[in-house]
Amino acid sequence: MKKFVNDPQQFVPEMLEGLALANPDTLKYVPEYNLIMRADGPDQGKVSIVQGSGSGHEPAHVMIVGKGMLDAACPGDVFAAPPFDYVYETTKLMASPKGVLLLVNNYTGDKMVFEMAQEMSSADGIEVRTLFINDDVSVEDSTYTIGRRGVAGNFFVIKAVAAAAERGADLDEVIRIGEKVNSVTRTMGVALTACTPPAKGSPLFDLGEDEIEMGVGIHGEPGRRRAKMMPANEIVEEILGPVVKDLPFGDGDRVALMVNGLGGTPISELYLLYGQAHKRLAEQGISVGRSYVGEYCTSLDMAGASITLVKLDEEIESLLMDPAEIPIRVF
Repeated sequence: MKKFVNDPQQFVPEMLEGLALANPDTLKYVPEYNLIMRADGPDQGKVSIVQGSGSGHEPAHVMIVGKGMLDAACPGDVFAAPPFDYVYETTKLMASPKGVLLLVNNYTGDKMVFEMAQEMSSADGIEVRTLFINDDVSVEDSTYTIGRRGVAGNFFVIKAVAAAAERGADLDEVIRIGEKVNSVTRTMGVALTACTPPAKGSPLFDLGEDEIEMGVGIHGEPGRRRAKMMPANEIVEEILGPVVKDLPFGDGDRVALMVNGLGGTPISELYLLYGQAHKRLAEQGISVGRSYVGEYCTSLDMAGASITLVKLDEEIESLLMDPAEIPIRVF
């Protein structure tokens, strides 16, 4: 393993410290809870939007804290849910008279931790709700989840609910919007290589030099099938097809199209994939209203990509277009 790392056990704290030092005017780091929060937070006049999950998926979620996106993020170690007390203390720190919304990608560990934190925070008199995100169409269930996994599509939920909160929406309205966006968002990914967690020092799973994993999870969970390497247009066809069919998306729909890199794929290849996906959607009468190409929700250094579609309407598109101020300019 060749990585820029000191003590693997300190990889996440040192990364968070560097992030905060690079953005001293906008971000605050609370090391006791692995917490990155807005330097001017909490805003007592809006719903606080908080996300957690394990580390290793950057820029999700610590690098999208800022006005118009998350108010705070409290990650766990690489690919591990944050401890219960991290989420509980974060919720208390971010408490607002308008309430707190906890966003959770649908993995068993995260679900358990955030539900416990919500219960304890509610007992303290904090108005707090939890919204689970489950956009991955690859599998119905997996080792890590109860139901479908939450992957790159979580960015659209975050952006929409955060924009609504900035506009002054109450907690019920923010949740309505989050549930609406989640219900029309679908994602599927593919891995060309495994990833290497710093604490493990070797690839997380075995994938032959001529093999790819169709429908891989962002922690390396198995997908729909293992296949031989194939041309890019065939890969797009295989992962875009289930996404389109699942909602389903159809002739006349206007969508947001995201091609998300999983950490080790050059941007040139992501744009190649985007071009193939865009053309295939056009052939089905589906028009692309908003485009997103880059790294949004990664899996450390995994070579691979995912494709996300969001069915747009006037309300969702308006929220996605609201401004945001974050370290990583992804929206």
